[in-house]
Amino acid sequence: MNVLIFGPNGSGKGTQGSLLKKKFNLAHIESGAIFREHIKNGTELGKKAKEYIDKGELVPDEITIPMVLETLKKQGKDGWLLDGFPRNIEQAKKLWEALQEEGMKLDLVVEIKLDRETAKKRIMGRRICENDPNHPNNIYIDAIKPIGDRCRICGGVLKIRSDDQDEAAINKRHDIYYDTKTGTLAAAYYFKKLAEEGKTKYIEVDGSRDIETIKQELLSKIEAALK
Repeated sequence: MNVLIFGPNGSGKGTQGSLLKKKFNLAHIESGAIFREHIKNGTELGKKAKEYIDKGELVPDEITIPMVLETLKKQGKDGWLLDGFPRNIEQAKKLWEALQEEGMKLDLVVEIKLDRETAKKRIMGRRICENDPNHPNNIYIDAIKPIGDRCRICGGVLKIRSDDQDEAAINKRHDIYYDTKTGTLAAAYYFKKLAEEGKTKYIEVDGSRDIETIKQELLSKIEAALK
């Protein structure tokens, strides 16, 4: 099964992605990791990407899309979950075209819906466990409140990411995500239209609730969509 997942920072997308990875034995492929892997391994695409990154410029889609495809083919032979890409509607269109050219099926697109203000509050309330960053701890969510300054799951020391407290940076990321004309939501809605045309499946889940409830809704909708 090949899956794209969308959701704003703070929606629990990473947590739900990890759960789907384990449930369906998928390769969880994050956009940032794709760049790091290619640059670390010194691939031709990685070298080209590094030239732009070193100059503080965005890597062109002509380099990014082939990097994504190569990683999907290499790591996702038994199925993949692509997280963090595409970020805008042009990338969505190019990714879809590239998948079609490669004969790679996109079985499902998941959108975790969450309003902007709640998403921002969740980001600023996140606490990161030193033992496992996927242990959910958030001072603003009763169900996963840490125990003092310790992880609610393993008791590990919790840290605060500096960028989680940068409200201007959060707003900038959310400006891109919530843009329904050219941004990330526009990309998601592009795939939603493809689903309406019968070319893939598209499901939406309410990200405002607790992790277990979201998980159960997600699994139920996936099962129904893939019947």
